[in-house]
Amino acid sequence: MNLRDHRTISPEKLAPRDALTIKRIVRVNHAGEYGAIRIYSAQLAVARRLWPDMVPALEQMLADEIDHCAKFYAAMPARGSRPCRIMQLWSLGGSLLGLLTALMGRQAIWICTAAVEETVHRHLDDQLHFLQSRDVGLRAIISSIREEELAHLNHAEAQLSGEQKRALQTVLQSTIAAATETLIWLSTWGDSTRMTRALRQADA
Repeated sequence: MNLRDHRTISPEKLAPRDALTIKRIVRVNHAGEYGAIRIYSAQLAVARRLWPDMVPALEQMLADEIDHCAKFYAAMPARGSRPCRIMQLWSLGGSLLGLLTALMGRQAIWICTAAVEETVHRHLDDQLHFLQSRDVGLRAIISSIREEELAHLNHAEAQLSGEQKRALQTVLQSTIAAATETLIWLSTWGDSTRMTRALRQADA
């Protein structure tokens, strides 16, 4: 996608509430992608020592998240958005989540990936619906990213065997999803909640 696509928007033509929601979408997504980078980086550090066969897949996912984070950062100026003020919270929280799940074993890594990507996928679907008639450029960015995030989710779920998936996923998946939501909420000072509320109101 050409960088010019990031600027194909006329904020002055949007309702103030819609423009604010779009600002929040970019900020929340950027924070989430940054967190994913920290999670995958920590998991890779462990996998390189314990499970080298997992390294190629994790490296590809990390490369995708780095690219996604860069795209949302590039989309910020035209929309009057900026990175959240406490990214170090994501750095610490994401690294801790990645390290703990990696130390729990390869199945925990894939459960973490599935939980995080499922949470992300749900948010992106809501955003795409909202942006359809409001910001075509940002919608195109998110649409391309959504396909890669879905590929991550599908790959992680394919690695989980039946009994292991039921035993571990029941315990871990809701906890990891909640931790992801909490990290996003804290790092964006509640913008994720306000964004979600605005998306639901627009859909009503």
